[in-house]
Amino acid sequence: MKKEGYRESTIRMRTRLMKRLVKVGANILDPESAKETIAKQDTWNENTKLHIVNTYTTFLKMIGCTWIPPIYKGKRKLPFIPTELEIDQLIASCGKKTATFLQTLKETAMRSGEAINLQWADIDIDRKIIRVTPEKNSNPRILKVSNKLIAMLNRLPRKTKRIFETTLGSLRGTLYNSKRLAADKLQNPRILEIHFHTLRHWKATMLYHQTKDILHVMNYLGHKNITNTLLYVQLAEALFKDTPDEFTTRVTKTVKGARTLIEAGFDFILEMNGVKIFRKRK
Repeated sequence: MKKEGYRESTIRMRTRLMKRLVKVGANILDPESAKETIAKQDTWNENTKLHIVNTYTTFLKMIGCTWIPPIYKGKRKLPFIPTELEIDQLIASCGKKTATFLQTLKETAMRSGEAINLQWADIDIDRKIIRVTPEKNSNPRILKVSNKLIAMLNRLPRKTKRIFETTLGSLRGTLYNSKRLAADKLQNPRILEIHFHTLRHWKATMLYHQTKDILHVMNYLGHKNITNTLLYVQLAEALFKDTPDEFTTRVTKTVKGARTLIEAGFDFILEMNGVKIFRKRK
């Protein structure tokens, strides 16, 4: 897979899936044994079986064998979207490094693989900007972040080029323990459903709700195909169906003031008694 240009994250995932197949008793040198073992796993859903079939096909190619793979059709499931309070409670329950990693995902909607590879050179502390090197054939992005995240990043040691000098596996293990403790302490099992990629889904959903601009969300996520972004229209409309839109309003009488408001993202609404009225979604 490495010789054929697969990403390291994909290689690691398929390695874990092969180990999982062996663990449940499959003879991986016998395609029929593998096929029967996969079929018998009642606790695996269709998506898991599909991923393992694809992984095993790659393995057989490596050893010069083929098979007639079983047909499993993956079912797309709408992602879980927590509340911002639940995300913040989880972040508060984590250690310094994991909390900073989660805050980065929350504010930027990066994939975990993009975040784990961030280097100090990618951060402009003074202008509060992070430069994202994409994965999964996405587009590169430059994103604005909060003073809070900059302060959290500044508290991390700078011993190497990478900001988070650890592995995703290690961070996942730490997050798993933190989720259990937070869910138990707060008596909220929903916290257990939060994973790294959950924060990307949350940010994209909130961003569409705030802007109603699907192209903006698409560019923010680095998507090359808007079809992948349309999911967040459905999520936002469902989550905020009965929630009225909230706006911040500003007024000005001068051209300079109007320019400043437009540059800050406010939209011109109307002029009344010589006063220009602007608004922006909260």
